[in-house]
Amino acid sequence: MIRILLADDEHLIRGAIAALLGLEDDLEVVGQAATGAEALRLARALRPDVALLDLQLPDLDGVTVATTLHAELPTCRTMIVTSHGLPGHLKRALTGGVRGFLAKTVSAEVLATVVRTVHAGGRYVDPQLAAEAISAGDSPLTVREADVLTLAAEGAPVDEIARRAALSPGTVRNYLSSAVGKTGAANRHEAARIARTRGWI
Repeated sequence: MIRILLADDEHLIRGAIAALLGLEDDLEVVGQAATGAEALRLARALRPDVALLDLQLPDLDGVTVATTLHAELPTCRTMIVTSHGLPGHLKRALTGGVRGFLAKTVSAEVLATVVRTVHAGGRYVDPQLAAEAISAGDSPLTVREADVLTLAAEGAPVDEIARRAALSPGTVRNYLSSAVGKTGAANRHEAARIARTRGWI
């Protein structure tokens, strides 16, 4: 039996994934978390075989959780399931020891197969994302910087970005300033354009 920990802050999606995986004879969901910190606490207590993590958790992003688990619990394989599969995220995930990276649009059958592949020591990356990542080059942006810059690219003011990203306006300004510096842009709008052109957001 492959023991799985799920982490996703969207309760409906997390419950649906748990129910679908629970239909498989060889898969068992042993824990569910809504935050990165909760995922780490449960993983340390339950010692799952596979941690299936959403990329965007409210506190720690999925890659940070995966990197921590890779260091602390090397027998726990990690997977990222996301609706925000940007090339920069993929590269950072693979560097952090993630063994599987796929979109939330995959079928339950594919998800179960990837869990088994990852548990067996294999690797699975969404083919389209892999191709895009190869052509995009390395992103200097963190996941949070990319998220904030994506909202800025839509023309949202700082206060709206802060509300939508559940951050303070000051933190948003810090992320935007860092992103502007990393992209070599003159302002956040140019930074967003550069990042989008290079496939980082």
